[in-house]
Amino acid sequence: MFNRRNLLSLAAVSVLAIGAGLPAFAQDITIKFSHVVAPDTPKGKGADKFKELAEQYTEGKVKVEVYPNSQLYKDKEELEALQLGSVQMLAPSLAKFGPLGVPQFELFDLPMLFQNRDELRKITEGEVGQSLFAMLQDKGIIGLAYWDNGFKIMTANSPVVVPDDFLGLKMRIQSSKILEEQMNALGAVPQVMAFSEVYQGLQTGVVDGTENTPSNTYTQRVNEVQKYGTVSNHGYIGYAVIVNKDFWDGLPEDVRGQLDQAMAEATEYANSIAEEENKAALEAMRAAGTTEFHDLTDEERAQWAEVLRPVHDEMADRIGADLIQQAYDAIAAN
Repeated sequence: MFNRRNLLSLAAVSVLAIGAGLPAFAQDITIKFSHVVAPDTPKGKGADKFKELAEQYTEGKVKVEVYPNSQLYKDKEELEALQLGSVQMLAPSLAKFGPLGVPQFELFDLPMLFQNRDELRKITEGEVGQSLFAMLQDKGIIGLAYWDNGFKIMTANSPVVVPDDFLGLKMRIQSSKILEEQMNALGAVPQVMAFSEVYQGLQTGVVDGTENTPSNTYTQRVNEVQKYGTVSNHGYIGYAVIVNKDFWDGLPEDVRGQLDQAMAEATEYANSIAEEENKAALEAMRAAGTTEFHDLTDEERAQWAEVLRPVHDEMADRIGADLIQQAYDAIAAN
């Protein structure tokens, strides 16, 4: 038989039980945003801008902890950490999704796919970009935004103006089947090399040249050990901002809306920073005078396209012929 003391004890136990079952978002929400680059890069600045806006728009309900420079996880570890929920948000290179079982993201590696940033936006802000993000959901991941690194240039110790100029050159690439085929199509010898080893590899002649965005080329001082450069804009490097699906789905709807707004504004900021820094880096390298730069003419670009577009067909089985066609249609649309 219950007396007053029994009833009070039972009530206290009930309250504790209910409290223990409350979802995490009843308390303060913490987002650990991990990335592998320096804070003063476009990606680093974008992450910091998201933190600022997310905390502002949620009025402090959400706290974003940004961990740059692989402080939490290295390049090869971070996706698994996200899937396990050890970190909530990342911004990996688009090339990182192939090993995860989604090689369709290698669409962005195809050479001569985009002529300019407007064509790129038709993919990243359109149905193709969203369909790619949808492929991540059964991996426990939700895609939030695409962030730019930029369009690539070529550098070497001999002029690389027309495709025949690449014959026999040892060209450094990051690990990618598509980039390997790109260099093969040009008649070059692709050499996979870690980003941190590129300067020394060029300096010692282990490789003859490389490709990268102007900002990466400049910050890694590649222009100090390369005599020639071509502003080819032949390929693109970008990132996807992603979040753990269980975490995101568990947030209150109003908080998700506020974070979506913060991400949209941070994306616009990050992409504008990337464009500005690539322009500034190219100007700085031209001014340094150690590298002679050539801007492709329309005729020369057509020659590059003739040689490189067949790579699209060769990679259709890997990426998906239908997806590549959807990209073509989106880019051609007004």
